[in-house]
Amino acid sequence: MTSVEENTLGVVVGRAAKRAATSTARWFTQLSPAHRASLGTAFLGIGATIVVAVRAVYGLTWFVALWPAYPVPFAALGGWIALAAVLVGAAIAARITGDRLSNGMFAVFLAGLAIAVACDLVAVWDLHDIGRSATAALTAGTALLAIVTLRGPTEVLTAAGALGIAFSVAIFFDIPPGTVPDARWIAAQLTAIAGAVLPALIGVVIVESFRRFVQLELDRVLVQSTVSAPRFAVGMLASEELARLDLKAEELLQSIADGATRLPLDPKTASVAASLATELRLHLIEGRRETWLYHAVSESEMLGKSVTLVDKSALAGLLDAGQRDGLLSMVWLLVSDLAKPTPTRTLTIQVGPLSPGDPGIPDGRIAIPITITSTGIARNRVDPAVWDAAGRVGRHVESTENGSLRIAIECVVDNPAESPSA
Repeated sequence: MTSVEENTLGVVVGRAAKRAATSTARWFTQLSPAHRASLGTAFLGIGATIVVAVRAVYGLTWFVALWPAYPVPFAALGGWIALAAVLVGAAIAARITGDRLSNGMFAVFLAGLAIAVACDLVAVWDLHDIGRSATAALTAGTALLAIVTLRGPTEVLTAAGALGIAFSVAIFFDIPPGTVPDARWIAAQLTAIAGAVLPALIGVVIVESFRRFVQLELDRVLVQSTVSAPRFAVGMLASEELARLDLKAEELLQSIADGATRLPLDPKTASVAASLATELRLHLIEGRRETWLYHAVSESEMLGKSVTLVDKSALAGLLDAGQRDGLLSMVWLLVSDLAKPTPTRTLTIQVGPLSPGDPGIPDGRIAIPITITSTGIARNRVDPAVWDAAGRVGRHVESTENGSLRIAIECVVDNPAESPSA
């Protein structure tokens, strides 16, 4: 029978921990590069690649049809060869490096696009109609979709902007000499510029929106775990720190038991032991003052930026699971629209202080006042689900004052002084 060593906090240590770490590392190594992509955006990249392929087929069809009309047809052919080479090279490099295009390969990719655009413009220059005769150059703009999940949004947008400027300058200098462009000619050129720039712009918006959505959902799942926590508890970050301190303390005690460390302790070892004891005491004291709501706010990347919690008496710990879930849902719905929190859009949660007994409160129960004050959030922009969540917490009244939304909730909970465990 295999034995597993754990410390007093339930953390696996010793050989079992090493075997688990090795197995986990091997499992991640065996994953295909697509599954190692950040937040699953590799699947969006597959869709973008299909769009690029469809646009390339369309451009190639026009390239074949216009071959007899090209003043320099082999320049256009060279543009398509360069475009195909960089697309295939980028796909291979991304698969090898784990769905991430290195800086060097990104520079090569952009250089290949520039060569494709230059060759195609040379091929159609004498036609004085870039918008209706260029093929590889216009497909190069759509080709940026192939790297929208492999590079940062700023880099992709910068490349698309540079391509749009290059097209605009080329079209301006390629105006038919001695003529005034008509509306149809101008419309074709503007359509060409938009077709080169908009695909990358739309792709960046979709990918960034997807990443933000996934990050918000992951953060919500993380915060939701605090709903079932005890009234007072240490958070996840503190738990990791406690596990580290516990391991050091066990190593010190084990060395004393084995005789490796002699008693009395030398000054250096005694100082280490005193520091460990002090840190453990501080963490345990903090754990008796921090409630689930404190950890939900402080350990959430979203809530921590916008929410201020005032709960001096740690009354939030008295709420039951349903009331906690309702309060957390309220806060999340009010804050989730603030994808980029600003100092003018914040949320303040004040729990307590307790007021004198209300004659309408049953025996063995107390009413905890909870006030949520928001700034920069209009009353008519609040999600209706907020009021449903507030109803799970208790009776509530909302009001607007100086542009701030204020929600006052009377939350009725069991009186801890009269509970059997008190």
